[in-house]
Amino acid sequence: MDGWRARLGFLLPPGNPNVEPELFSLKPDGVSVHFARMIARGTPGAHDGQDQRTRSQLDHIDEPTEMLALIRPQVIAMAHTASSYMLGRAGEAELTARLEKQYHVRFTSAFASVIAAMNHLGVKRVALGTPYAEAQTLAGQAALESYGMKVVNVRRLENVRNIYEETPERAYSLARAADCAQAEVVFLSGVGMPTVEVLDALERDLGKPVISSVAAMMWHCLKISGVEPFVPGYGSLLGKN
Repeated sequence: MDGWRARLGFLLPPGNPNVEPELFSLKPDGVSVHFARMIARGTPGAHDGQDQRTRSQLDHIDEPTEMLALIRPQVIAMAHTASSYMLGRAGEAELTARLEKQYHVRFTSAFASVIAAMNHLGVKRVALGTPYAEAQTLAGQAALESYGMKVVNVRRLENVRNIYEETPERAYSLARAADCAQAEVVFLSGVGMPTVEVLDALERDLGKPVISSVAAMMWHCLKISGVEPFVPGYGSLLGKN
């Protein structure tokens, strides 16, 4: 039976078809992954209405958190980077403290995991790549800077019809476009765009760490759960023990 090392819980946007397969591919033996869908309406993955959907997810976050906590996971992670951007650093800290107290479970987020990963790697100069519209991209830059990171370059993926229809090949191209000589790390934001299968190739080609929201989230959840985060084939963050 899976889960004898740890159970990990994830709160997902309702229309995201990519994050579950990626998390399944990243989980070590003996670790089980469990999901609950957050509550939002509108066209999943579209730029239009993204802020409204994000607000809805945050307004209703207690319902899926309460249900997911019933399986007694070691940690629950909010698998939606843009929610952290909307909350801001202080707002996310307040939400985390409230949910941990109310549901007696450790709580984190994709973006909190990214910050933890960057601190672990000892990097400060970040190249940011996003599949978002301009407003959400600027919010992501501001969020990184609020934690003391220096964003040295920013690239948005062009001609996005729907984030959930994007491909690993497009994520690869975005990371290559975002990278610059000043960057110590490339960060691909968002859990909707598939990224994990190109992380190793990107690191070989760019010669530096490349972090995606999903890979950082799995790494952080494993660390919180006391499981060695060693999952080779998905970038150096998960590939070193």
